[in-house]
Amino acid sequence: MAHEPNCQNCWAPELFYDKASKKFYIIWATTIEGKYEADPGNEDQYAHRLYYTTTKDFKSFAPTQLWYDPGFSVIDACVLKEGGKYQIFLKNENLNPVEKNIRMVTSRSLKKVPTTVSAPISGKEWAEGPSAIKIGKYTYVYWDLYRNHRYTGVRSKNPKKGQWEKLDDKIKFPAGMRHGTAFCVDESVVYKLLETE
Repeated sequence: MAHEPNCQNCWAPELFYDKASKKFYIIWATTIEGKYEADPGNEDQYAHRLYYTTTKDFKSFAPTQLWYDPGFSVIDACVLKEGGKYQIFLKNENLNPVEKNIRMVTSRSLKKVPTTVSAPISGKEWAEGPSAIKIGKYTYVYWDLYRNHRYTGVRSKNPKKGQWEKLDDKIKFPAGMRHGTAFCVDESVVYKLLETE
């Protein structure tokens, strides 16, 4: 964001590998002073939008571009490709009126993401840092209930229809867990990690 002299921050980078383009997408939230109207309840006057760059080798990077502007302050994007479409989970960061929730948008392309988002999938508690993973028939989405100092999540066989099942009584998270990303690895990697304790 060095090309933007009024850039106030670069928050919560997320990495997504797109097999179709064979590129890594690096996506993050930035406020550029004066570019978007700030949320009137935000004491820092942030008006986040999502920006991105791509790379194939982490040595050369495409020029930074605006990736997503849904018309509200947005942070914490997580991308999951499923059935030829991209499911994007993100945080509506608005404070006035209070949102602070996780929503989803589905897109056929990473270049032109629709601005219409789902209803909140995270309930009324303040949430951030979504992470999504497909396991079997379910799409699981986890997030940080940062004011409550705990993690939670939901799962769905049909995310597009907005049918989400809460996982509070079905899953346990490590104490003190904060933002994290779930991803698939070979079983041997898991065993090696467990051995390092």
